[in-house]
Amino acid sequence: MHNEPHIDVSSPDQAFRAEVAQWMATHLTGKFACLRHRGGAGDEDAYPELRKEWAQLLARDGWNCVGWPEQYGGRGLSVARQIIFHEEYARAGGPGHMGHLGETLLGPTLIAYGSEEQKRRFLPGIVAGTEYWCQGYSEPGAGSDLANVQTRARRDPASGEWIIDGQKVWTSLAHESQWIFVVARCEPGSRGHAGLIFLLVPLAQPGVEVRPIRQITGSCEFNEVFFDGARTGAQNVVGAPGQGWKVAMALLGFERGLSWIGMQTHFEHQLALICKAARESGSDRDPAIRARIGQAWMGLKVMHYNTLRTLSGGDDGSLSREAYIIKYYWSNWHRDLGKLAMDAMGADGDILIDDFSRTRLQQVFLFSRSDTIVAGTNEIQLNIIAERALGMPREARPQTQEKAAP
Repeated sequence: MHNEPHIDVSSPDQAFRAEVAQWMATHLTGKFACLRHRGGAGDEDAYPELRKEWAQLLARDGWNCVGWPEQYGGRGLSVARQIIFHEEYARAGGPGHMGHLGETLLGPTLIAYGSEEQKRRFLPGIVAGTEYWCQGYSEPGAGSDLANVQTRARRDPASGEWIIDGQKVWTSLAHESQWIFVVARCEPGSRGHAGLIFLLVPLAQPGVEVRPIRQITGSCEFNEVFFDGARTGAQNVVGAPGQGWKVAMALLGFERGLSWIGMQTHFEHQLALICKAARESGSDRDPAIRARIGQAWMGLKVMHYNTLRTLSGGDDGSLSREAYIIKYYWSNWHRDLGKLAMDAMGADGDILIDDFSRTRLQQVFLFSRSDTIVAGTNEIQLNIIAERALGMPREARPQTQEKAAP
């Protein structure tokens, strides 16, 4: 195997890497030591209050929203330095960000599409780690098919507020959030991409109910959110009524890219745990297991370098062609890694004991079963790759929906 490209230790970027690593080594200690490698996918309900305190510590020293422009509270770091930050943060075992959805999704969307009033109101709380957001996209009948949302928003002619009725599902950390961004249908009789609105909605109000969904891992990071006459002000519409699809798709575009560099470093840690488990169980002497570990390592490198290729997207959430394959690739790779984790542990993997390494690998196996479903199923992802990245003819759809599509 070839070594990673050498970087001159005297380079300014390498000095910045050392600065990040030193900060993490100094601060991810004491009461925060228990947060190492916690709070990621499948483990997001771990230590929520302490992770909020950690977020505020990051904010104090300027490590939240490092890629945002300085005028909105960020550091304005170059892409290269953002990559370094995410790599070193994950390598040190930095916990999952409680404010991930605000920092990587909503914040950049407001910077690109929000009003000045919205930027002044909402961006400072995201940077400071004091206001948390969740995502109101999926519904029981509109998971991967987001254009089928049925949650309704109607304007109150007396107050000008928007009144919301409907249900959202698989809403990560809704029980820890103060706000939710919601895609709803604001034009009666509209279908598909037309007639949608993108709303910023406070959760602490009458007409909003959050119900936890207990998963096979035992955690409850996901929720259902029910709206029954919930309200939000006219000033909380991002874009204009009817332009919700455009804003919603831009937001998903911001999801792909730099934050996934850190995710892949967490994957690297999981692979290291698998190697350790294989040595302990003796399964590392099995040629098939050794081959699968090698394939996982190579797949992780392919994923990393392709992600670096995608960082040429626009500031408006638009994507390069290479970016369209990332979700399909990593979700299938990670599902296979979960299977490898159980096989590497052998029979011991079927036993629940108080051992973090084993428990974490069991979580990886259980949670990764959902990876090819969340954020668009494999089938939807293949359609997106074919139609948007390769320009192939659209899949045949019912005539009523075809007319509604842009």
